[in-house]
Amino acid sequence: MKKNVTMQIVSFAVLFALLCMPVALNAQGSKANFAGKWAFNASKSNLGDAPQGGGGMRMGGGDFTATQEANLLTVESTRTGQDGQTMTTTSKYTLDGKVSVNTTARGESKSTATWSADGKSLTIVTTRTFERDGQTTEMKTTEVWSLTNPTTLSRESTMTTPNGERKTTMVYDKK
Repeated sequence: MKKNVTMQIVSFAVLFALLCMPVALNAQGSKANFAGKWAFNASKSNLGDAPQGGGGMRMGGGDFTATQEANLLTVESTRTGQDGQTMTTTSKYTLDGKVSVNTTARGESKSTATWSADGKSLTIVTTRTFERDGQTTEMKTTEVWSLTNPTTLSRESTMTTPNGERKTTMVYDKK
């Protein structure tokens, strides 16, 4: 009888451990992974209208490569400039809510990346300050990254400029 009770306890403990293991493993990897090479899909994207007084300039999304480590998202973007030249920009974002600073030819940007409660989307709030025509201009962008499926990434962006607000949704296909 004692052997039978011991077997039941051991069986219950093993069953409990097997049931809890997927939950523990899922909790460790529960955040979306944006790593990969991504190609801009213009037909699925909505680039919105340029802010009033913006001269009709439309900013498209270029292809990019993202690497994602435990606490760092690195994005290497490739775009074609107005002069037809290919430009590559690398931005790094810490994924712990701390401010990340990136410097480009257009000036310095400060970003804060935070995960949604369920870990399925990442919100990156960026403030850029740059000089143009002797004036300092500040632009703020809030971008929400989410995977609509394992091979499709959506980046919904709201940009606030001195000329108004602009909303876009850029969709990317994994290469």
